[in-house]
Amino acid sequence: MDLVVAKFGGTSVGNGERIRKAAQSVVNEYMKGNQVLVVVSAVNKTTDELIDLSDKAVGNGLTDKQKAEIMAMGELTSIRLFAATIESLGVKSEFIDPYNELWPIVTDSNPLEAKIDFSTTTKKAKGIKDLLNQGIIPVVCGFLGKGPSGEITTLGRGGSDVTAFLLGHCLNAKEVVIVTDVDGVMSTDPNKIEEAELLDKISVEEMRDLATHGAQVLHPHALKYKDPLINAKIINFKNGDLSSKGTKIVGPFEGDMMKIASLHDSPISVIAIVGEDMLNKPGILADLTACLAEDNINIFGISAGQNSITIFVNKNEADKAYHLLHNLVIECDILSSLSLGKDIAMITLVSPEFIDTPGIISNITEPLRKNNINIVEISSSQTAVVVFVEWKDGEKAHELVKEVLK
Repeated sequence: MDLVVAKFGGTSVGNGERIRKAAQSVVNEYMKGNQVLVVVSAVNKTTDELIDLSDKAVGNGLTDKQKAEIMAMGELTSIRLFAATIESLGVKSEFIDPYNELWPIVTDSNPLEAKIDFSTTTKKAKGIKDLLNQGIIPVVCGFLGKGPSGEITTLGRGGSDVTAFLLGHCLNAKEVVIVTDVDGVMSTDPNKIEEAELLDKISVEEMRDLATHGAQVLHPHALKYKDPLINAKIINFKNGDLSSKGTKIVGPFEGDMMKIASLHDSPISVIAIVGEDMLNKPGILADLTACLAEDNINIFGISAGQNSITIFVNKNEADKAYHLLHNLVIECDILSSLSLGKDIAMITLVSPEFIDTPGIISNITEPLRKNNINIVEISSSQTAVVVFVEWKDGEKAHELVKEVLK
């Protein structure tokens, strides 16, 4: 018997009609012979309204613990409504909140941005499994946790997505279905470009980066609990059918909980091109990259300054790239000269936690400084940091910086 975890966002349960439609889709899935675990967010905008209400009533006197308890009320209400609706359709259901002894998600004591105790949560999830095996549909609060003293904590914005993937991971679900107010993941925001198209599938890595840079369809923190063996998809609540197509989320393909520290297996060469006021010359970067692309030379990184652009390529292609770029320098009045540097090592660190980790660059560079390892170049995005060091220091640098991910 397969387990499906279905998470319903606030819009999906925005009124009584939608709650009933959502509950019916769960019952229909159950009647196919599957176990179903439901994760529910607060009814649309409820959490925001509760925060606004408390701010106006209490002002700055509200403690974080009190705020967490007030914010939890939306989910405490929605799971009761959802479970009651399932039972009105003839199937046994039980709502599970942090006051219930079966509550699985255990955290630290931070009321508003709690950190999950993964080991303890995995053990506690067995109680939910027992309910499922009894033919009961559990309805669990999204967004919430329970601290060391039994206090309510919250997982931060997007916490319901985290809840769904976390429980799917702990319970070895077959599929996690995120039910929201869009058809799935689009090629871009359809409100900005009408020609946006629905994607059939997207990788965890792509989805994480998209969500990190502003896409609202799924919270990036949730994806660190995406098990490669568990199917996942995003569908529209309007379909009223958990088997709807939507967009599949595939992977991840490597890494432990999406944390990766890798050393490129061969030396990288650095080519520096200089020219006066290059950044203010449209098309220069395109000319440089097109020059190499025409000969199928891959670029591992680019760094741009006011008067220089640095390009990183594989050592075995460096001499060819160097000559091609020299021809371009000779032809282009804007460019002055170029140089081919020494062999360097490329170390890539990826973690969804980087975006919420102040000082992460310092954490990575400090052990290198202490070990007298010079950084040739460093680049970063919200979830990845790439460090270039001299080739002779590569293995040692890799061992040092990967400790940051632990």
